[in-house]
Amino acid sequence: MTFHTIERLAVEDEGEGPTVVCVHGLGGSSNTWTPLMPALARHRVVRVDLPGSGRSQRAEGPLSIERYVEALTAVCERLGIARAHWLGHSMGTIVCQHIAARQPARVASMALFGPLIAPPDAARTAMKARAAKARDGAAAMQEITEALMKAAVSAETRQRQPVAMAFVRESLMRQDGDSYARSCEALAAAEPAAIENIEAPALLVTGDEDGVAPPQSVRAMSDRLHRAASKRVVVLAKCGHWTPVERPDECQRELREFLAAHARR
Repeated sequence: MTFHTIERLAVEDEGEGPTVVCVHGLGGSSNTWTPLMPALARHRVVRVDLPGSGRSQRAEGPLSIERYVEALTAVCERLGIARAHWLGHSMGTIVCQHIAARQPARVASMALFGPLIAPPDAARTAMKARAAKARDGAAAMQEITEALMKAAVSAETRQRQPVAMAFVRESLMRQDGDSYARSCEALAAAEPAAIENIEAPALLVTGDEDGVAPPQSVRAMSDRLHRAASKRVVVLAKCGHWTPVERPDECQRELREFLAAHARR
């Protein structure tokens, strides 16, 4: 694996084959994708810590979906990536949609886990309140983490998967309060991409207990992708919002089959 620092972003680049670019969600990092790496064994995998997250927390100034798009475009240009398969989780799925709508030549396909077009108004309000709280320091971030542990993963995961719970907890608690707050504000201000124009094949994976990307919303999103070359919606049983972590085997299987079907794009 090669580690790059590109415009103050932490970027991991490993493997050979068709390129896959991985975009994590709010509170995530490149490690969000570790559970799915076995499905990407024959690919070049580029994992980026977005500005304000993971090892890229030193990013200064306001964060936004637009800034994330620009950052990922810069990474692709620096690494010579003209076209790739894109993986997104949660907020990262919004970023992938914007790239697919604006720069279609860069997107061979997109596999979106816990996908949403944009947050509903109630979620935007809650996100702004969470941002204000996150700036209160480490104790506030722990409180936020504990609340999300109850809301963002399934009952099955909480009861039977302590390692998955530890992964999510550590991912959230490692976030710097101010950087996490700015990431929350970026998501709260997110505008939808013109998804009706996206032509790339799309895999949409959610959990039946995902309150951020509930199955009915994901199916409605699929309906709007009417120009996509192909599309598939998968709802995982007893699964919350952290699909790659909660149900890695099922996600690997779906991702492996999806990439194999679109390998030549």
